[in-house]
Amino acid sequence: MSVEFTVVSIGTLSANPFWGERSAVRTPHATTTLVRDEGRVILVDPSLPDVALVSRLFERTGLKPQRVTDVFCTTLRPVHRRGIEAFSQARWMCGPEELESYRGHLELLAASAGRAGGEDEAAIASELRLLERFEPAPEKLTPAVHLFPLSGPSAGSCGLLLAGPTRTVVLAGDAVLTREHLLAGRIWTGCADAEAARQSLLEVIEIADVIVCGHDNCQLSPSRLMA
Repeated sequence: MSVEFTVVSIGTLSANPFWGERSAVRTPHATTTLVRDEGRVILVDPSLPDVALVSRLFERTGLKPQRVTDVFCTTLRPVHRRGIEAFSQARWMCGPEELESYRGHLELLAASAGRAGGEDEAAIASELRLLERFEPAPEKLTPAVHLFPLSGPSAGSCGLLLAGPTRTVVLAGDAVLTREHLLAGRIWTGCADAEAARQSLLEVIEIADVIVCGHDNCQLSPSRLMA
């Protein structure tokens, strides 16, 4: 059986500029996707709160959390991993550069908070403990699931490339926010590196047949629509 994917939960933005929204009007969450290949069950971006995500996973796939073998986060931004602790038995992964960068960021914050004292110090310590569970993802998670570096949205953000026999699917994370961003060639305004993000967006469009947007449903690549 070839690699399969199921969109478990369609994400949304706090404010979508294409809808005329200029400030937050909803709680944002990332698109959560389940990937299956060679006995591995990989949950990508567990963004909803754990109770809601466990329910949605069962509704969409019939699976309980214990069946998930791996969790992959396209970025370590908290909105992409709200429900991750429901999958404590799974292997947690993200891009190697993302893990190194985010750990360095937290360590700098911890040093500053330690000098100032207060509640921030405890929150940062909790984040660092959570980070200890993460491993750097290998170049190939399974024979058909490849790590796909997409820098720009964050320092080491990565998607996944699913190499099927008849189509290539890219789970793009924040490199492709929504359908509207994709069709307009627009990147997220909060990117860490705008130029790198533009290059990542172009690479996804060129390579993918199907794109799973970071905060929207899956879409055909514009390059395939024009073919």
